[in-house]
Amino acid sequence: MTSSISSVWTDATRVVLLLAVDTMGFGGAWVRALPGPVRDRWLESLRAGLPANTPWRRAPLHIADDRLLGGLDLTATLAAGRPIAQRGLLAEADGGIVVLPMAERLAPSAAARIATVLDSGEVQLERDGLAQRLRARIGIVALDERTDDEAPVAHALLDRVAFHLDLTAVSAREAQPVSIDERAIVQARALLADVRVDEQTVGALTATAAALGIGSLRAPLLALRAARVLAALDGTDDVEPQHAAEAARLVLAPRATQLPPEETDSAPAEEASPPPSAEQGEQEATLDRPLEDVVLAAAQAAIPAGLLARLVSDRLRAQARTHGRAGALQASRTRGRPVGTRRGALRAGVRLNVIETLRAAAPWQRLRRSTSLPGSQARISVWPDDLRITRTKWHRQTTTIFVVDASGSQALHRLAEAKGAVELLLADCYVRRDRVALVVFRGQRAELVLPPTRSLVRAKRSLAGLPGGGGTPLAAGVEAAAQLAESIARRGDTPVLVFLTDGRANVARDGSGGRAQAEQDALAAARQMRAFGFSTLLIDTSPRPEPLAKRVATELGARYLPLPHADAAVMSRAVRTATPN
Repeated sequence: MTSSISSVWTDATRVVLLLAVDTMGFGGAWVRALPGPVRDRWLESLRAGLPANTPWRRAPLHIADDRLLGGLDLTATLAAGRPIAQRGLLAEADGGIVVLPMAERLAPSAAARIATVLDSGEVQLERDGLAQRLRARIGIVALDERTDDEAPVAHALLDRVAFHLDLTAVSAREAQPVSIDERAIVQARALLADVRVDEQTVGALTATAAALGIGSLRAPLLALRAARVLAALDGTDDVEPQHAAEAARLVLAPRATQLPPEETDSAPAEEASPPPSAEQGEQEATLDRPLEDVVLAAAQAAIPAGLLARLVSDRLRAQARTHGRAGALQASRTRGRPVGTRRGALRAGVRLNVIETLRAAAPWQRLRRSTSLPGSQARISVWPDDLRITRTKWHRQTTTIFVVDASGSQALHRLAEAKGAVELLLADCYVRRDRVALVVFRGQRAELVLPPTRSLVRAKRSLAGLPGGGGTPLAAGVEAAAQLAESIARRGDTPVLVFLTDGRANVARDGSGGRAQAEQDALAAARQMRAFGFSTLLIDTSPRPEPLAKRVATELGARYLPLPHADAAVMSRAVRTATPN
């Protein structure tokens, strides 16, 4: 374990040297680490490796557009009577680094603007009567401080930075100071433009990216740039196989979405051997093997343990961003967090943004003074077209509806585990201040046992007294859940439904027995509910995955989660992972 962690820090120190040589060319780095000595030491090392007086700026999480991109200098404009621009943070950092703390919480609009600047190397400012282009050749350091249940950093940023570093497992003792050879860095910068690369190296890096499931075209280009910088650091003007192998390890391996497909041939099967270590992967670069195999082996050896499983979890959380546990984002006139301004008239229920109103009026003051009525003493002339109204958004309340199968078959199999899982999930909802509701179906009908509430005690009491036995009126359960979810949505809240059932319907809509009709009614009710588009999860609690439960999940448009051997804790963790955050 110690050697693997040390190799992570070794890679991190190599990234420092590469960024020091070609800061803007790599776009920067994504660094996952909590605040502490490890992260601070890496940032200090990077800053020490940059040329003297290199700009270094930190962008606040909720930075406004006029501070990020630039805009009208209101004070100077009002004094001069003509538009005067002020530089934004990105333009101020031209030729240097912009640090993004808590990048996982960066607004999508801000991430998109930064990505545009990374692509173009300039800020295009067209607002408040201004039209100009400011040079902004920057690299970014996106600091990811998220916990396991938070959404990842915006893909637009991750795709544009060359290096992905996860320092969460590195201890302060292992994070030794980085030795910076300033002379070698200066020489590498001078030599970089003359470094040559052959077509075989380009093909090997491209093939490695494809084998690792990397769909972005930027990744092999960034790896190629890394190989050239590594050659320059070694003082050679030709990219050698070891440079390509290390570039693949640093740039491509952390982006892997799959393991390389295993080669099959007609040769006799040999005894399986464990995958090579990172050191072995680099040593293979000296062997007489095709370059493509060498580069792929080096990248495969460096794929972090558990990376692929973490990618799946990240994708689920990213999909849930817009309708997560905090509820869907709702526009509002008077409540919520400010998200900008709009042109509008003053009327009841709106908030005037004085600063933005003055900003809109400032460029026109000289013209308005020349056309004002004689004797007018107004220092600032504000016209109706200048009025700016604050726009706000707020998160709708989320209500999690647990739909529990308490029929005889479920009681025989998993009702106790289902109760335990729901009780654990109720506690999670209580911490997030979500509302919860409980719908139970058994016998010939479905019943709303617990209307939407935030009371954890009341929810647990309703759950503890839940009896089991009788038929399985699955159609009635789906319809009752749909009606409750629809009423919650009409109030402006966000419903999330979690079904716990084995799917073995045997009671039809009219209360009559008969498995065939009951199954048809359940599927029909599920299709009707799917039209509402509610976020839904169905947990198959049968001892073995039940085909009918999967069909019901498909008709519901729900995520299907078979858990044949799970206890309450496992079911609870599965629901937390698969449902929106």
